[in-house]
Amino acid sequence: MTLSNKMIDRLLAGYKKPEDLIGENGLLKQLTKRLIGRVLEAERVEHLGHEKNKPVTNPGKNARNGKSRETHKGDFGELPIEIPRYRQASFEPRIVTRHQTRWTAV
Repeated sequence: MTLSNKMIDRLLAGYKKPEDLIGENGLLKQLTKRLIGRVLEAERVEHLGHEKNKPVTNPGKNARNGKSRETHKGDFGELPIEIPRYRQASFEPRIVTRHQTRWTAV
């Protein structure tokens, strides 16, 4: 997927100073958090074999069991994210591995 100039223009519509992009609540941090969350949810669906609020269809009857909050550190500062939990604890996320607390690049 490629980002169009129009999409980038929409993302930068409120840009006035560097902090709007790379600051504590800047666009880069917001995008990183949202992208990581979406990837974790996609990994969860792949692992369980069903979408949220759908019947449990996997052989072990493994199901969602909430989320844990973790803070990860990286070049962008600290980023709080929510890691999915499962009843059987059989899932190992690929984008954020267990006990990982630092990103060198995203």
